[in-house]
Amino acid sequence: MQLVLPWLTMRRAPKASRSAKAPSLLQVGTETFPIAIARHRRARRYVLRMTPEGGLRLTVPRGASIEGGLAFAKKQGAWIAREQARRQAQAGPWAQGTVVWFRGARLPLVVDAVTVAFADERITLAGAAADVRPAFEAHMRTLATAELPPRCLDLARDHGLTIGRVSVRNQRSRWGSCSTRGAIALNWRLLQMPPEVSDYVILHELMHIRQPNHSRQFWREVAAVCAGWREAERWLRAHGRELL
Repeated sequence: MQLVLPWLTMRRAPKASRSAKAPSLLQVGTETFPIAIARHRRARRYVLRMTPEGGLRLTVPRGASIEGGLAFAKKQGAWIAREQARRQAQAGPWAQGTVVWFRGARLPLVVDAVTVAFADERITLAGAAADVRPAFEAHMRTLATAELPPRCLDLARDHGLTIGRVSVRNQRSRWGSCSTRGAIALNWRLLQMPPEVSDYVILHELMHIRQPNHSRQFWREVAAVCAGWREAERWLRAHGRELL
């Protein structure tokens, strides 16, 4: 099972036609976007995502209308504009003053000819760099590899769970996952979150060992081990996209 990123969603209307011809383009305001439409039998609401290429992907629940999904997508001009701007800002080079998330705080990078500094961290550069993002991300992955697996093992032990292995990955669409064999994969970006949010993500994945689904029983398991899970979910919805 996986804990996926929060995206723009809307619950489907209860009465909807089942089919419509899916266009390849969607006009939103003065801009035109390529759009891919996929129907998913387990989806409970319309979900709109922006793809890495800058197009749109609309997920339509089983039994809901594509027309309703397109109407929902067309109303999201403000969200689409913000998402475009966010991606453009992130695509630019990171340098002196770029603000990054680290352990729940937004901090400016301090960059000189040989180092990148933030909080108590210091990264030595191999040479002058027009973009220090690769050095930042490599450093964060090293920190995450040292910190996240032991934390996951501690939490598993606290709750009487046995897990296979724990890996740290550079996932682009999820915070973590749990395989059917109990192997946990965690996104290195958990170190950018507040510790209590990072712990929630780990506990969420650990509870999939008990309940390999997102049923009511699963959420009862989560609530039993993480009283602040709702607050953590709100933080992820508010700031999750800023970490990618």
